[in-house]
Amino acid sequence: MSTAPRFGQVRPAYAPSDQLSLRRANLSRTLGHLRIHGPRSRAAIAAGTGLHKATVSSLVDELLARRLVRETGLEYSGAAGRPGRAVALDGAGVGALGVAINVDYLGVHGTDLAGRPLVERRIPFDATRGGPDRCVAALTEVTRDALRDLEHLGATPVGVTVAVPGLVDVGRGTVVLAPNLDWHDLPLAARLTAALPTGLRVVVDNDANLAALAEHTYGVAAGSRDLVYLTGEVGVGGGVISDGRLLRGNDGFSGEVGHLPVDPGGRRCGCGRTGCWETKVGLAELVRAITPDRAYGLDPGPLRVPEERVAELHRRLVADDPVALSAVAEVGRWLGLGGAILVNLVNPRVLVLGGYFATLADWLIPAARAELDRLAVAGPAAHCRFVASDLGFTAAARGAAGVVVDRVIADPTSVGNPRSGVPRGTPARTP
Repeated sequence: MSTAPRFGQVRPAYAPSDQLSLRRANLSRTLGHLRIHGPRSRAAIAAGTGLHKATVSSLVDELLARRLVRETGLEYSGAAGRPGRAVALDGAGVGALGVAINVDYLGVHGTDLAGRPLVERRIPFDATRGGPDRCVAALTEVTRDALRDLEHLGATPVGVTVAVPGLVDVGRGTVVLAPNLDWHDLPLAARLTAALPTGLRVVVDNDANLAALAEHTYGVAAGSRDLVYLTGEVGVGGGVISDGRLLRGNDGFSGEVGHLPVDPGGRRCGCGRTGCWETKVGLAELVRAITPDRAYGLDPGPLRVPEERVAELHRRLVADDPVALSAVAEVGRWLGLGGAILVNLVNPRVLVLGGYFATLADWLIPAARAELDRLAVAGPAAHCRFVASDLGFTAAARGAAGVVVDRVIADPTSVGNPRSGVPRGTPARTP
């Protein structure tokens, strides 16, 4: 049974300074324990959390009333005495929605409280044309559709998190800069909040940070306390998990690894600078090297979803196309060079390759590994490896939905009201 840490090691949203705060904290503790360890009897929950058995019984009763947990049957401990009735995380009536925007697609991932996928889709969309107003309108439409889908499946949405490839002031919900989208100081959370159902909380965050949280929770590197996730998109970003926590930096802008200056004489980047790492390893550069007539910015029509682009590149690699093999090996070398910088800076255990990096990992990793070994100061002693994500292009949207789930786990009293008889999943007013 998985004991991987959940998103950010969820902590109670309130300091236990009074009885109400203490109860919220204990409800969160109980729900978080079930999330990590799976179905447990009340006695097992008490033993695992350190709470008194009578307290746990009362907490479980409230969580049952809020329909956040369910009873699953009898649990036999092997010891003498009556078996306990096991309790499991449920929350089937609670909907969490993650939405991601990138240069050429919109992604959606909706789950219930237990993380069961309910809604997932990717829609081709050229975010570089028409400006931010067109993008906000498209995000609003896609989000509304997904919210209706969750409602139809019986999961009342309690929040939306939006993943954006750029610098985000999470507290204000403002995209400070998204070079590849040409966004500057866009108050995205406020605009979406005004356009979506009243009372629905909207959070905006960096896509690589959210993808890193998803990988840390249930991806190929689940449970690793030190990892870097690298987006393999038109742009390249990085999410850093250090000692089990997301590393945000002083202003929340850490992880912009795609703009590491690696080639002063190189191509101009979308950020306005020259020779950024993403100009060497981004999907646009690989497409340009292998099929220059179909490179980004040269297509006369709408851009295709990245999976289609990458599938074509994959077919050429499988066929041992010399042009494709040479181009991917060159990208791999630059990937290893940037990876060595990250290893020298933060000493991660794992470099997780997302997006197209993951799809083409069999061809990218050998060259990247050789360059990493050559340039990392600690060499093999750093014990860092490249691994391919199995979350594909959905990692950021999955991480975004997970943040909404985390918020409910941190304060279960924010959902439902067992005394008012409101439908499950309906946000409640906190006393």
